[in-house]
Amino acid sequence: MSEVEEYNFKKIEKKWAGVFASGQSPNKGMGEKFYLLEMFPYPSGALHMGHMRNYSIGDTYKRFLEMKGYDVIYPMGYDSFGLPAENAAIKSGVHPRKWTLSNIDSMIEQQKRMGLSYQWERLVKTCSDEYIKWNQWFFLKFLEKGLAYRKESAINWCPDCGTVLANEQVVSGKCWRCDSIVESKKLKQWFFRITDYAEELLSDIDGLEWPEKVNAQQKNWLGKSHGVEIDFPLENGAKLTVFTTRPDTLWGATFMALSPDHPLINDISGGVKSAIEELKKQRSLQSDEEKEKFGVLLPVKAVNPVTGEKIPVFAANFVLMEYGTGAIMCVPAHDKRDFAFAKKYSIPVCAVISGPDTVLAGESMKEAFTESGTLQNSASFTGLDSETAKEKISVYLEGEGKGKRVVKWHLRDWLVSRQRYWGCPIPVIYCEKCGAVPVPESELPVLLPDDAEFTGKGNPLEKSASFAKVKCPACGAAARRETDTLDTFVDSSWYFLRYLDSQNNQKPFDSGIVTKYMPVDQYIGGIEHATMHLIYARFFTKALRDLGLFDFSEPFKRLLCQGMVLKDGSKMSKSKGNTVSVDAMLNEHGADAGRMFILFASPPERDLEWSDEGVRGCSRFLKKLWRLGMEAASCGGAGKSLPEKKELEFITAKTVAAVEKDFNRFQFNTAVSSIQELINFTQKLFAGHGNFEGFANTVKTAVKLVYPFAPFIASELAEILKIKLDTFPTCSLKAMEGRDKEIIIQINGKLRAKLTFHAHALESEIVRAACENEKILKFTEGSEIKKHIYVEGKILNLVIGGGK
Repeated sequence: MSEVEEYNFKKIEKKWAGVFASGQSPNKGMGEKFYLLEMFPYPSGALHMGHMRNYSIGDTYKRFLEMKGYDVIYPMGYDSFGLPAENAAIKSGVHPRKWTLSNIDSMIEQQKRMGLSYQWERLVKTCSDEYIKWNQWFFLKFLEKGLAYRKESAINWCPDCGTVLANEQVVSGKCWRCDSIVESKKLKQWFFRITDYAEELLSDIDGLEWPEKVNAQQKNWLGKSHGVEIDFPLENGAKLTVFTTRPDTLWGATFMALSPDHPLINDISGGVKSAIEELKKQRSLQSDEEKEKFGVLLPVKAVNPVTGEKIPVFAANFVLMEYGTGAIMCVPAHDKRDFAFAKKYSIPVCAVISGPDTVLAGESMKEAFTESGTLQNSASFTGLDSETAKEKISVYLEGEGKGKRVVKWHLRDWLVSRQRYWGCPIPVIYCEKCGAVPVPESELPVLLPDDAEFTGKGNPLEKSASFAKVKCPACGAAARRETDTLDTFVDSSWYFLRYLDSQNNQKPFDSGIVTKYMPVDQYIGGIEHATMHLIYARFFTKALRDLGLFDFSEPFKRLLCQGMVLKDGSKMSKSKGNTVSVDAMLNEHGADAGRMFILFASPPERDLEWSDEGVRGCSRFLKKLWRLGMEAASCGGAGKSLPEKKELEFITAKTVAAVEKDFNRFQFNTAVSSIQELINFTQKLFAGHGNFEGFANTVKTAVKLVYPFAPFIASELAEILKIKLDTFPTCSLKAMEGRDKEIIIQINGKLRAKLTFHAHALESEIVRAACENEKILKFTEGSEIKKHIYVEGKILNLVIGGGK
């Protein structure tokens, strides 16, 4: 190779960062729409490698889509309310707004350095006055429709700080800030009636192109259960109603457990009230299965409705009033938690389900038998299998007036009140005469006051006279403003709609615009949001549909959950000292090298192990591409013809086809690998022969293929080589001719046929052709093809059940 200008990534990336920042789709208004979205970040400060991975995936795919002619919507914003800003204000005295906006500015600068081509004119900050206004407008509409309501609910309360604590601020039952014992306290709080949509949220899951793991988590979170409510009489004439999905174990119920907040507790807790107060301090608000279970024996017994036996009743820290009826029947022989509790408090164990050819004795059991089986010790139902017994016992209980079949949900209405300053104010005013009065729409937005003091003691909004003291909109009398703010998950439940019309001053968005561009075609974010944000956003979409704002029902068509970024086998964290600074990486290696490593080192959905050497390897690869590009620009004429010409044409065509296929299935790692193979082969030929026929065109193709992954170097080389990056390379079918491949077709691992396909045949084509082939049909007729296993270019194994 001749001497060429050295690759200077700092100079190149600085030049093109401003160009990419415009973000406008070259196909705006022309191509087929594609709404591409990453979950927006909380502006806590500097971006971390998890952010960079998420955004590199999105931006790379965006550039590919634009090259394929799509009109891509690709916005960015900031989920900018939240507790960390308030904590920073308490610690350092910096106002949450100033802290947040400063962090946003820093993050935008980093994102631009990464080469992320967002459409910044769509920018949304959820702490902005406009966003607050429409958040509050939605709240008022929910209130009108009956979707918002207020009731008492338990919270974590620190008596010394005089403030409500989030669950994550409670450490071993103590306040994270002052180490005081946290108390359980009831406050009137606002809720959204998400349970009205439980059935639709569940039934629509199967229509989503989401990872099965996420769908399963959503189904579990919604938790539809078919069971029976059973009445257990108490000695004092009252009764406890429990819900169970296992009526087949009723004969084995040997004690009852109540939530410490159960309404009957006050009537039956004589002599143990102080113990129950202590129990409330110990209880787990998450009903964590790993935490030790405690109970207080109450001075009353219940009666098992089918055995007539009197059984003890406990107040227990593992029973939540928010779930079921706040009371449970406990069957220690057939439930692990109940078994441990029974052993701890010397409660009898009665086995009523046994496995195949076994009869269990409760007194000798070492652990609970939790599977279905055959009933024993269950009166006339003894000998029935569990499933049959469930139905027959349910019918029996209904006939005897002792129970009824019901459907229950794990899902609870969404508690949206937060006793925090840095959030969207709830637009309600309380008047002694008029009660809770909605703030008139004409007075929106209700903004946060600037005179709040951040001491860590109490709610700053309650102490702000300018905010809390107002006149009633209905009667004009002295009144007080609601000082709770909205859960920040409300902010993230509709931001994807606001992006589409972010400058609209008259309404949250234009219905015609969102109808045109929704749903989001591809959403990218972490699986940790499976059961909160993703459910809340689905609920919000359905609720806004029912307000008549649009007619679609789901916000996100497809979902990709990227894995974590690890260092030394662990998730990066400051406490472990294994973080990698994004800025430091950008300064040392550049955005292109960082992006390529992130996309090459692992498939997007898997965890990625960070490797400094891996980044250096990608940097070396980019330098190789740069040298080839500069050589191609300086070479004159067509060059000499080589015997390897057809081989190069074939490899180029194969690479183009493979990369496009990999893009369509988010296999960026194999796409990068294919591009590297093409460049290595080209470099080898150039090193041995100098300029040759097809060299410049191959390099130009490689630059186009690299562009979505490493846009800075590709843009610079494209300018030098005088090519445009607005279209994706096309695969030369002619170059693929004569390159047919023979695929072995197996059925359940046995060779059944060999079929020939053209070299660029897709997996789907091969599977379809194999399933329709006469030789194969002889073996699959009458059988179900359960799955297939394809080894690229070699073997297709069809896995069938039954048949031949």
